[in-house]
Amino acid sequence: MTDVGIVGYGASIPRRRIKVEEIAKVWGADAESYKKGLMLTEKSVPGIDQDTVTLSVEASKRAIKRAGIDPVKIGAVYIGSESHPYAVKPSGTIVAEAIGAVPECHCADFEFACKAGSEGMFVVYSEVMAGTIEYGLAIGADTSQGAPGDALEYSASAGAAAFIFGTKDICAVCTHTYSFMTDTPDFWRREHQHYPQHAGRYTGEPAYFKHTLGAARGIMKLSGYTPDDIDWYIGHQPNGKFPLRAGKMLGFPKEKLDPGWLVPKLGNTYSGASPIGLTSTLDIAQPGQRILMVSYGSGSGSDAFIFEVTDHINEIRDLAEHTLHQLEYKPIYLDYGNYAKYRRKILKNT
Repeated sequence: MTDVGIVGYGASIPRRRIKVEEIAKVWGADAESYKKGLMLTEKSVPGIDQDTVTLSVEASKRAIKRAGIDPVKIGAVYIGSESHPYAVKPSGTIVAEAIGAVPECHCADFEFACKAGSEGMFVVYSEVMAGTIEYGLAIGADTSQGAPGDALEYSASAGAAAFIFGTKDICAVCTHTYSFMTDTPDFWRREHQHYPQHAGRYTGEPAYFKHTLGAARGIMKLSGYTPDDIDWYIGHQPNGKFPLRAGKMLGFPKEKLDPGWLVPKLGNTYSGASPIGLTSTLDIAQPGQRILMVSYGSGSGSDAFIFEVTDHINEIRDLAEHTLHQLEYKPIYLDYGNYAKYRRKILKNT
């Protein structure tokens, strides 16, 4: 069988941030308890002119630069998100045209809570494997929502990750995939509602941990690998504690999570969470190393992938800005008033 894997990748993280203390003081909450409970100190905030589409375009351009391909060769563009700008109009067509893909490119928008991005990766990988397209672009992106004063407001953030899959000049071969899902309604948002609702602690168990561990254990059984055979683990990151606890339960030391554990300063980017962690891990991974990525989406399900890094990674990783550099580069901190304006929690009368 022909190897299929990642030939180009990129991320996009807004420079604007808001600290946990700034949110807590508005609602009279104890900032230290939130920082300790969520294991995060700040989160990214999209600008007025940033949304799922603009972040996707920026991440995709970085992926194309690393892939070194003509965008007209991209046969499919799939965007997974909970925050598509339009309820009835695709994000994919805007991104495809912005990056220079041809009209014959197949586009679709995906939704499955926070695993919508990995859904696109799964489908693009499968299409390239089947030989129906030469290259495919999968994106996980969100400008996630959290109601004022809700626990989600402390973590819901913004970012995007893009991956081009192909069979030539692969930097990380996808060796195994595995999915695990059940009907577990821990988080939801109905039509016409702006903010999601959630089931509090229920979102941890039996939702997050059952599915994340189910997918991770399933793919390790399928592959025959143990945690000792895997160099890096990336889990979905709704907060700082969940991925660390899941990693420990699976047998991964924290050192194997560190490169992709971005949530303390990034927040929860929903569909972009584990994919952005994968981009950051690829930025430091060495040839021959194995990466396990496990997404999670409420409702509920997880997709798992095992990638084996190739020598080609050393040729392309520095062709575009590294993810961690974006995260740390001159953040612009907002007060709550400007944050509320940027997130359209308050609107100017016209």
